[in-house]
This record gives sequence, C-alpha cells and structure tokens, in this order.
Amino acid sequence: MDLTAAHWMYLAGTVIIILTMLFRQNVVVPAILVTFLVGWIFSGSFTFGLQTIFNASLIAAGELFNIFLIITIMTALLHSLKSLGTDEMMITPFQRVMKNGHISFWVIVFVTYSISLFFWPTPAVPLVGALLIPVAVRAGLPPIGAAVAISLAGQGMALSSDYIIQIAPSLTATAAGVDLASVADKAFILSLITGLTAIVLAYLALRKLIARPSNDLLIKWNSIASTAEGAGDDSEATQVTRSKYSTIFAILVPGTFLTIIIYMILAKFSDVLPSLEGGAGAALIGGASVILLIGATFFKQARTSLTNVSDHLVKGFVFAFKAMGPVIPIAGFFFIGSGELAARILGTPAEETPSFLFDLILAGQSYIPENAFIAGFGILLVGMITGLDGSGFSGLPLVGALSGALGDSVGVDPATLAAIGQMGAIWVGGGTLIAWSSLVAVAGFAKVPVMELVRRSFMPVIAGLIVATVLGLWIF
Repeated sequence: MDLTAAHWMYLAGTVIIILTMLFRQNVVVPAILVTFLVGWIFSGSFTFGLQTIFNASLIAAGELFNIFLIITIMTALLHSLKSLGTDEMMITPFQRVMKNGHISFWVIVFVTYSISLFFWPTPAVPLVGALLIPVAVRAGLPPIGAAVAISLAGQGMALSSDYIIQIAPSLTATAAGVDLASVADKAFILSLITGLTAIVLAYLALRKLIARPSNDLLIKWNSIASTAEGAGDDSEATQVTRSKYSTIFAILVPGTFLTIIIYMILAKFSDVLPSLEGGAGAALIGGASVILLIGATFFKQARTSLTNVSDHLVKGFVFAFKAMGPVIPIAGFFFIGSGELAARILGTPAEETPSFLFDLILAGQSYIPENAFIAGFGILLVGMITGLDGSGFSGLPLVGALSGALGDSVGVDPATLAAIGQMGAIWVGGGTLIAWSSLVAVAGFAKVPVMELVRRSFMPVIAGLIVATVLGLWIF
C-alpha cells in the first residue's frame, strides 16, 4: 500500500510521543492530539477526527480491561486479607529466605522467570505480586526494584524466548521459512544474554536504593493504596482483627496459588487435565481470588460481608483506574497502527484499512544496507518498532519475513536474524519498555508509576539488546 498523509502523521506522532517520554513528560495529551490528527487526515473529516479520539480509547480500554480486572481483584483480596491481619502472617515464611533487599531482588527474578517460562508472565505477575512483593519491600527492596525484577525476568527474558510454549518462535520461523528448532534455540540463548545483561545493570543501578529490613517500609508501601483511593481507607486500616481465621487464610491463600501452579504444570505436561490456553491461567487465578475475597470478608464480619465485598472491589477498581487509566489514550494511538484494531477504531473494513505502523516499516526495509551487522541491527530496530503496538507478537511475522529475505544476501543465517528480530519485538512490546502493554499490571501490583518503571528499564534493556545482537551475529 502506498504511504499517505495519514501514514506520515502517524510516524510524526510516534516520534513526538517517544521524544516526550525521553524528556520525562506525560504523553497523554500528545497521544490524544495525534490520534485526532491521524483520524482527521485519514478521513478528511474534522468531526470524524474527534470521534477517533473516543473510539481509540474505547477499543484500547476493551483490549486492556483484563489487566485492569486482575489488578482490581488482587487489590480487593489484599484489602480483605489486611483486615484480618493475614497479609503480615502470610509473608512470615518467606522472610527466612528474603532476608534483605539484595537477596529479595534475585529471588523475585528466579521465581518470576521460572513461572513465566512455563505459563507466560500473565499468571506469574499476580502470584509474585501478591506473595513476594510485600516480603521484598519489608526486606528493604524498593517497590520499583521489585517491579523491574518482575518485568525484566518475566515479560523480558522468559517471554522473548517462549522456549517452552514456543508460540513466538513458531510465528517467527514460519514467516522466515526456517526450522522452528533453530529459531527457538537461538532465541533462547539471546534471551539469556539480553536478560542477564539487563537484570545485572538494573540491579547495579538500584542497589543504592535498597534499605535495611524494616516493617515500617511495608506499612508505608501499604499506605500507597490508601492514598490513591482516598482518606476513607484510613479508618479501615485501624480495624485489623486477628483471629483463628487469620491463620487459616494465611495458609489457604498461598496454598490455593500453589495448587493452581501444580494444576497448570499437570495441564501442561500430562494428559490428566485439559491444557490451559491463552489467558485461562490468569482467569483461573482471578476466579480463585474472588472466592478467597468473599471467604475472607465473610469470616471477618459475616453480617456486613455482602457490603464489604462490594466495597473492596470498588476500591480495587478505583486503584486500578487511577494508577493505570492514563495508559488508555496512549494505547489508543498505537493501536491505530495495527490493521485489525485500526479497522475497529476507524470503522472501516479490515481489508481496506491501512496498517500504519507495518506499512511504514515495509516502506523502509529497502533502505537496510547489505551488511551483516547493519542488517542485524536493522532487523532489531524493526522488531522494536513493531513492539510499539504493545503486543510484541504482532510484529513477529514481519521480522520473520524480512529475515528470510535478507539472510542469504547479507551472509547471515536467517534463523539468527529472525531470533534477533524476535528479541526486539517482545522485549519492547511484550513488554518491558511499553507502558500500554501488560507492564501496567506489574506497575499496578508494585504500586509504582508505570512510566517510572519504563524509564528504569530503558537503558538496561537497550544495552542488553545491543550486547545480544553483537554476540548473536558473532557466535552464530
């Protein structure tokens, strides 16, 4: 498809948003304005441009609502457990291992990576967020440190290789016309190089922020939700009543999550249970958490439990939308770059709707010189740009096809180029650097600003991708 004025406006909008992020300014207003301009230029109608602002945010909200919902449910559950005093009792066993912030950082990395490698980061984030982040904060690890550890280990290192489930390498290899095993093996090695480089650099940058273990740190972190939700929470904070049910739920909650993990393992590696596809793992955790929420609230005070469950959920929604709501208009703009979502936003048939982001990339591929290193970094850059839509997976067929076309002409194994492109797409869009991806869930559970999480991750991830690309071209 020929590039139109709307394509160039989309490109200009992307540059404006990236520059705004680099200058550490809020990007909501620029995202809204460029969404309006793209819609206006595409349709030639001023009123349609105004409608595009609304439609883009509406579609984005629908696509991201599953993330908002899991944040809401887990926040509501933590409120109910806090009223029983169960939250403090639950983290006591972990304190024996996570004795300080330094150990806590690496424990979170290991646990998140292990779960995410088998089940993707979606179910890993609420599990780690509910059980380990409070322990890590009490041990002295700053909340932003816990969030960085989870995102780099899960959304980055584990998801970029997707070595167990192999959806990502399958998409890339199929488009490149190469063997799946070759891409999967190379992507696994490159993901470890990228991940270890990024995680070590992030740890070195954060270690000065690690404090001595103190329960005051946990109290201060817990108060963040109260501040976000209004002063009405303060009264509830004093109504902590410990009883025999506190101990029961301190065992029942982690026991339930452990049972879910065992269930997912059996479903993955045996025929005893049906496999969990897509977001089924997160849905299972969410559903179980709602039942635990109802149970904990009932045993706290049965007479008012119906009202209290509703109140906890309302507080969860308020926290989720207050903390993560600004992501919606930003995502709306970048979703216009994806053909399928753009068709829903612009109200045109999918086959007639331009895919602004991918059209721009295809138009620029001919300018990549026939040099191994330049081609490698060119594919990496293409992958990173495709990740701007917040998916990470949508650009894999494109980087795979480009790798297959460029590989022989530049003297590089197409599987190597495909693996490099896969790193760029998923590390950016999967996401560790995109605030309008599942990264909002990580920030939500850690109670940190999502843009701050992006800024903390930016340089370590970029350095990791550069090191992995250089070593990948050299080794393979």
